[in-house]
Amino acid sequence: MRREEITALFDQQAQSYDQQWDRLSALNGALHLLTSTLLAHLPAQARILCVGAGTGAEILHLANTFPEWEFCAVEPSGAMLKSFREKAAEHNILSRCLLHEGYLDTLPPREKFDAATSFLVSQFIPIREERIAFFHAIAEHLLPDGILVTSDLAGDLASPEGQNLTELWFKLMSQAEFSQEGLDRMRQTYQRDVAVLPPGEVELLLTEAGFPKPVRFFQTGLIHAWYSRRLLH
Repeated sequence: MRREEITALFDQQAQSYDQQWDRLSALNGALHLLTSTLLAHLPAQARILCVGAGTGAEILHLANTFPEWEFCAVEPSGAMLKSFREKAAEHNILSRCLLHEGYLDTLPPREKFDAATSFLVSQFIPIREERIAFFHAIAEHLLPDGILVTSDLAGDLASPEGQNLTELWFKLMSQAEFSQEGLDRMRQTYQRDVAVLPPGEVELLLTEAGFPKPVRFFQTGLIHAWYSRRLLH
């Protein structure tokens, strides 16, 4: 899927995105709780990079938990970023947020952060070398010993276990008010445009990008999450 296609897809979804996923909010809630626990040791005035920030769910959680942290929300969809801007203003955190419309490679290289999040983003990069480059670019924006927390859809979908997990996943997705047509389209997207890899392969990508020994700390359905520190230079 090309960049402009990804941007257009999320522009179309922005208006109903939060409402559609509200029934499955417990999935993200558990991930956000673990993420805030992982990052709790950071400085009181830490700066956090959120790549593919969407409508800002993880930023809202972290900003409420750590009232002095500042955030940089990188998001190519202007419509999604507009939704986050409105919520950030409503929650009185807009002054603590830099909103960057675009992809990570358009963020000035001088911007450095104590930690970064990237939730359900790299799966949209099907070419292996480009996916490694994506994670490497995040590493370049981290301070020495900075932490990346990342999640993606992952699984060995060709295996019997993976096929069973996929069926369970789509039963779960049916609770998010998707029509049958929408679920069929999602299946096609997974097969054609989303790089759902076995968890071990995602970990190898992270290692090659400069994140040693990623720790898989979370799984719910097909969503897997890892954390790792940037290699010191």
